[in-house]
Amino acid sequence: MNKKEQTQLPENAFRELKEGEEYKPLMSPDRQYPEVNAWSVTWGIVMAVLFSAAAAYLGLKVGQVFEAAIPIAIIAVGVSTAAKRKQGLGENVIIQSIGACSGAVVAGAIFTLPAIYILQAKYGDAMSASFFKVFFASLLGGILGILFLIPFRKYFVKDMHGKYPFPEATATTQVLVSGEKGGSQAKPLLLAGIIGGLYDFIVSTFGWWNENFTTRVVGFGETLAEKAKLVFKVNTGAAVLGLGFIIGLKYSFIICIGSLAVWWIIVPGMALLFPDTVLNQWDPTISVAVGDMSPEDIFKAYGKSIGIGGIAMSGVIGIIKSWSIIKAAIMRLNPKNSATAMVQNEVGKSAETAEEMRTDKDLPFKIIAVGTVLTLIVTFIFFWLGVMNNLLFAVVGILLVAVIAFLFTTVAANAIAIVGSNPVSGMTLMTLILASVVMVAVGMEGPGGMLAALIMGGVVCTALSVAGSFITDLKIGYWLGTTPKKQETWKFLGTLVSAATVGGVMIVLNQTYNFASGELAAPQANAMAAVIEPLMSGVGAPWVLYAIGAVIAIVLTFCKIPALPFALGMFIPIQLNIPLLVGGAVNWYVTSRSKNEDVNKERGEKGTLIASGFIAGGALMGVVSALMRFAGLNMLNNEWLQNSLSEVLSLAAYICLIVYFIRATKK
Repeated sequence: MNKKEQTQLPENAFRELKEGEEYKPLMSPDRQYPEVNAWSVTWGIVMAVLFSAAAAYLGLKVGQVFEAAIPIAIIAVGVSTAAKRKQGLGENVIIQSIGACSGAVVAGAIFTLPAIYILQAKYGDAMSASFFKVFFASLLGGILGILFLIPFRKYFVKDMHGKYPFPEATATTQVLVSGEKGGSQAKPLLLAGIIGGLYDFIVSTFGWWNENFTTRVVGFGETLAEKAKLVFKVNTGAAVLGLGFIIGLKYSFIICIGSLAVWWIIVPGMALLFPDTVLNQWDPTISVAVGDMSPEDIFKAYGKSIGIGGIAMSGVIGIIKSWSIIKAAIMRLNPKNSATAMVQNEVGKSAETAEEMRTDKDLPFKIIAVGTVLTLIVTFIFFWLGVMNNLLFAVVGILLVAVIAFLFTTVAANAIAIVGSNPVSGMTLMTLILASVVMVAVGMEGPGGMLAALIMGGVVCTALSVAGSFITDLKIGYWLGTTPKKQETWKFLGTLVSAATVGGVMIVLNQTYNFASGELAAPQANAMAAVIEPLMSGVGAPWVLYAIGAVIAIVLTFCKIPALPFALGMFIPIQLNIPLLVGGAVNWYVTSRSKNEDVNKERGEKGTLIASGFIAGGALMGVVSALMRFAGLNMLNNEWLQNSLSEVLSLAAYICLIVYFIRATKK
């Protein structure tokens, strides 16, 4: 191979193939390349540990888990270049694939399992939370996600070549393609990581300025919040700003509109319609009239439920749209079809031809089938002896988990392939609602039922999250020409490491912040707790509010507006949605200022690196700050943070951060 062939993807890498045309990956299928070795596995484990900790903190803080594939790829290329590794492309893919388990496993765990800690504060030992429950739920769910996705690999990465954009896989592949270019990209990522990390560390550890800026900083804003229930908030952190840049203006705008619809229309509207009414039909703990509540309390008590309904309906809509893919996967799982195909690939060809098909080899069907059955058996035993202590409940639980996880796998993969985001929280909410209704019907309710439903939800959520993330890794491998079988095999190790890490980090964060206190938003976990508690305790659920959200999602879908981001905006607090729009606006600004499209593209790529640095640095330093507070080193000046001047300083620091971001993209 010449130099060009080694560092440049074929011309047909990102477009649909013409009839009879074949895609030939960067690494030739008829050659062997370094992929799995001590270097790639060790660095993959290191990345899985670091980014699992960072993603867990950020996800519990803002409800958004960043995808670690791009920063891990950049680091992999950087260390490979520094070590002067030869033919390191295959190794870097393995590093990225193992390390990327972090964000996927974390999303599955933190969207559900912190709800156990939240409810434990209320129900005591009846809702016991432990490292092993978090670990096993995450691990078993991740393994199921990998096994369920493998039969879909050929469809998504090969049969649909050029038809799905795979935004995250495209960006990660471009980083991995050129070792020289990727090495230079590590510098701005590192610098942005240091700046973003120090910025967020100063706020979370020392409290030099407030974390949020609100309209309550002036007297008129306080009056507006108290009388009209109108308030504006923005989180001024570096990590959330970077997240908004990567999401982009389109989706951040939709998220923000969903947020404003709740905070500026529904919240004040409820106070106007029910000023003297105590609406506690769904939550008996509410004893205050709507008109006497703060905007934040109205949102928490009623507005979030509308968002939950919208998220759940978005998941249903996603399944309906993906039904044909599900049917095709079921046919592919038919032993006759799958076994025949694999026998043809591995037995019915000469040794030379089999060598040429290296890039098309998956784990054998027998391993997938046996592995799936064994994982389901272990999960059943975990449910029976470790969670439910009842044979009937465990049988019902494993059947629900197996069916739902398999059906939703295509939704997760499809979402990642098209827009790069996984609607796993909405699908998990629907799983929890269904699981709660079914478990109550068979006689399991109360705190024990809540624990069982949350563990089941954690398994399903992790399975879907890992499946969605893994399709990105497999597409990267397809473009570059790595061996799918090796990616699939070592993905299990990344899942194991990430599950252990997130279990430990979750315990530290709970003991530091106390999930039940609300100091860490943990929005999805709070939603899970809000959904199952009334269902399992016989109080009922706010079905009217869920229905309103569901209707909104349906109407948006008919209007060709993505329902999921809008519903997420309705559910996540306004202060965490506004900075997403700010980051999206920065993205639009830096990619549209020049008349030269190549310059705009280059600035956009530089901005992605800076945003990734902000996210990784801010999140990692957030974990460091939490560890310091866990050790008793609390240096926050709460009296200063109550002063409105701390918010003014916060806004000034935020503006400086944005200016730096924009200027850095032009260097």
